[in-house]
Amino acid sequence: MFKNVSIAITIGLMASGCQLLESSNSVESTTKIQKLRSANESMALIAKSYFDESISLRPVSGTFIGYTQYNGQFNKPSTEDTRQAYIEFLKKYQTQLSMIDKNQLSGQSLLSYDVLSRDLAFSLRGTEFPSYMMPINQMTGAHNTFASLGSGASAQPFNTVSDYMNFLSRAEQYFIWLDGIIDNMRLGIKNDVVLPQVLSEKLLPQFKAHIVNKAEDSIFWKPIKKLPESFKEAEVANLRSSYRIMIERSLVPAYTKMARFLEEEYIPNSRSSVGISAIPNGNAWYEYQIEQHTTLSLSADEIHQTGLNEVQRIRNEMNWVKEQVQFQGDLQEFFIHLRESDEFYFDSSQDLIAAYEDAKRRIDAKVPLLFDVQPKADYVVKAVEAYRAQSAAGASYASPAPDGSRPGVFYINTHNLKAQPKFLVETLSIHEAAPGHHFQIALQQEIKDLPLFRKFGGYTVFSEGWALYAESLGKELGLFTDPLMWYGRLVDEQLRAMRLVVDTGLHAKKWTREQAIEFMINNSSMAKSDVIAEVERYIAWPGQAVSYKIGQFKIQELRAHAHKELGERFDIKAFHRQLLIDGALPMVLLEKKIKAWVTNQK
Repeated sequence: MFKNVSIAITIGLMASGCQLLESSNSVESTTKIQKLRSANESMALIAKSYFDESISLRPVSGTFIGYTQYNGQFNKPSTEDTRQAYIEFLKKYQTQLSMIDKNQLSGQSLLSYDVLSRDLAFSLRGTEFPSYMMPINQMTGAHNTFASLGSGASAQPFNTVSDYMNFLSRAEQYFIWLDGIIDNMRLGIKNDVVLPQVLSEKLLPQFKAHIVNKAEDSIFWKPIKKLPESFKEAEVANLRSSYRIMIERSLVPAYTKMARFLEEEYIPNSRSSVGISAIPNGNAWYEYQIEQHTTLSLSADEIHQTGLNEVQRIRNEMNWVKEQVQFQGDLQEFFIHLRESDEFYFDSSQDLIAAYEDAKRRIDAKVPLLFDVQPKADYVVKAVEAYRAQSAAGASYASPAPDGSRPGVFYINTHNLKAQPKFLVETLSIHEAAPGHHFQIALQQEIKDLPLFRKFGGYTVFSEGWALYAESLGKELGLFTDPLMWYGRLVDEQLRAMRLVVDTGLHAKKWTREQAIEFMINNSSMAKSDVIAEVERYIAWPGQAVSYKIGQFKIQELRAHAHKELGERFDIKAFHRQLLIDGALPMVLLEKKIKAWVTNQK
């Protein structure tokens, strides 16, 4: 190649100066392209290697993204060796990134470099905090994921004999993991790194629910009830026997052991305080949690005051709704009226689900007004499974299978109908499904050539900020025409505003659980049972709850910037496309990207 370049230059010298200049520019351009290709290809290889290795450390995640080779494995227990291995894993990829000349990167490769560089450094900081001593709580934990997988209602496939055998293998490794978390929770007791008692007590029924007298009464028997007819008689007999032995001789004793540990050791030694600041180095841990969930360096005081301001602003709008419906009484009486009057609630769980299915049809027809991009995957509306309904959120979203074999799921908790008012139907549908979580998460999975660590990764502030921003689009979509439906939108936004106050109150200002409950009762029409579940959720997930509003604020700020700079040329569909087409990004990188896009539109 270099020999041919020399010949070209010689020919140029024999011709004219103009031709020589053109040849020189061509050589420069070719060299630049080669360097770009080389750097971009190197980044792609690092990104792939990083993702594959990270999944090998978290094989359960592999099942959810369709890596079937991991279907028979479970995550290893957290030990000194595995924690050190994780640190070395992070440092290894930092070293690999440092060998790339960032200036030679372009497009998605440059974005991936910035994202991975930021994530590696942040994860390394996180290893300073002993999260392994509090590995589960009533909201999250591999114990609930395992139960969902084993029930056959989640990502674990049960189509072939090998599928069934894979879960038996996974179960063996799960029991080892369960023993491991007991060891780490005991270590937490010794180091005063324990859950608040109000949360540890909620864990007990989650384990006791699986202590059954016979295998047929277990949710882990459900796949056996649905054995494919194509299985041979001997295969059926073998699977039935193997699952019975697994449930009765291994699973039930393991859950019994865990329940006894909670009851006799952990709950009595749990703390009476609720904020993470009560744990050694808790203030620094909370600051880290805030940054983890918001991707921004924000102080608890700043967030708390912002929340107080927002709560008051939304209360004023709620007063407007009260006047529109001609309610006689003050706002607190209006809250009680909405909370206690049967007319605002569904008579049955079937009616509740049907209302959300109807909202799905209406909203799906309207999203093209503001979007020129939407996921190929559909979503379905389902009730939350009974075994986790008591502790689960009022609603949630589960992403579709990457290969399209399973739709997204919009879960509605039918456990307490008084926590599911009719006026929340439109706003909750927008948030959890379309164009909220379903659009953002399903689209991210469908983006062609997006590195897998970004395709299946994410940031709470982006996903929840997007979903809350999506709610604000309701009127533009022709929804919220009923004042009470608009009130429902305010209820949802008020919930997120109160979270700014309550989360920081609990974890930075030493609020009690009762103070947090009282604040939310006084500033919303939420059912008390729902308020309690929310407050206990914030106690379990420090910093997570503040991300919704922070993300919404940033997206609205970027929309205002784009509108101001572009004027009449501002295209809302194009803006939404830019927010979604590169997947979730940390807020600093999102802002940089959107502002660059705006500049290029001028």
